[in-house]
Amino acid sequence: MRNSGVWAERFKSLMFRNQFVFFLLILLLIGLNILVLTKVNFIFRPFLVLVKTVLLPIILSGIMYYLLNPVVAYLESKKVRRVYSIIVLYLLILGILALIIVTVIPLIRQQILSLVENLPAYSEVIKLQFEQLMGMKLINQLAQAINYNSDDLINSISQRASSMLNHTWSSLSGFLGALTETILAIVTVPFILFYLLIDGKRLPPYILQFVPIVIRDQTFRVMKEMSHQISSYIRGQIIVSFCIGFLLFIGYQVIGLDYSLVLAVMAACTSIVPYLGPAIAITPALIVASVTSPVMLLKMIAIWTIVQLIEGKFISPQIMGKTLHIHPVTIIFVILTAGNLFGIAGIILAVPGYAVLKVIVTHLFLWFKSRSGLYEAPK
Repeated sequence: MRNSGVWAERFKSLMFRNQFVFFLLILLLIGLNILVLTKVNFIFRPFLVLVKTVLLPIILSGIMYYLLNPVVAYLESKKVRRVYSIIVLYLLILGILALIIVTVIPLIRQQILSLVENLPAYSEVIKLQFEQLMGMKLINQLAQAINYNSDDLINSISQRASSMLNHTWSSLSGFLGALTETILAIVTVPFILFYLLIDGKRLPPYILQFVPIVIRDQTFRVMKEMSHQISSYIRGQIIVSFCIGFLLFIGYQVIGLDYSLVLAVMAACTSIVPYLGPAIAITPALIVASVTSPVMLLKMIAIWTIVQLIEGKFISPQIMGKTLHIHPVTIIFVILTAGNLFGIAGIILAVPGYAVLKVIVTHLFLWFKSRSGLYEAPK
């Protein structure tokens, strides 16, 4: 009887008084809960639909909040009431949007239509250039080696086109539904953003009310660091993307590249995705330049190289700084993984999401390190 009591005390000491084992037990319970929830996921379908519906407006409103809140805070420090500052910003944004719609959009539309009309001619020129580069004899030998038959190729393309057409009609309703959700999200953004700008400072204290008092200070530090990481990335990446688009537009105009405005806007939009965005944006510019002339291709590559050097050496270090502390290889892997999991939204949100997750995991590790005693130097 006495031995059983001793063993029970030892077991209790090992399982519940050992911080590391207790932490592993908590992880095990969390894993079991996740496993059970995956088996009854139909119960959470209404909640998932709700999250999917409100996620896009909240993300867009959050991005605009981090962009506009510093301006509102600065005007408030100059004794301007917060409501008036927000109204002035809204009117200024409406004015800028109206100016863009009147002046820039028609130019972009004209260049896009011209580019679409010239795509068949461009493809034919690229084909001729490729044939001249490789030589017709080599191409014929390659076609014979792979049993190339133009009639079979045309029939295969026709069948694939018919199949794609059927799939297109079947997915049209889904596309219209997604388009409707996007439009509704954009319409609701100004209203959500208004209340965020008005009461954004009250949100952290409200959230902390649900956190135990013992860890409120630590939670507030985590929230503050997360907010700093997100705001630095959003503001910095948008400014960097705008600078890249502006510099490329000036450079394309100097060398006389066709569709300079469309190509610069595409580069600015894709530059939101670090490292991979510029590689995607250079492709249409390479096609247009190579079709124009070999000299234009060399000029375009020179302009692109100069802009990337300016961005990498001067713009990004000054604007972005070292706030994220994420290695470039890590960023590339994170973007690729998020793209496979969540598509385009995952690619755009991969880096800030990883930065937030890194803050949470870092503070959890520091908490575990201070409580476990496993990292203390032996006495």
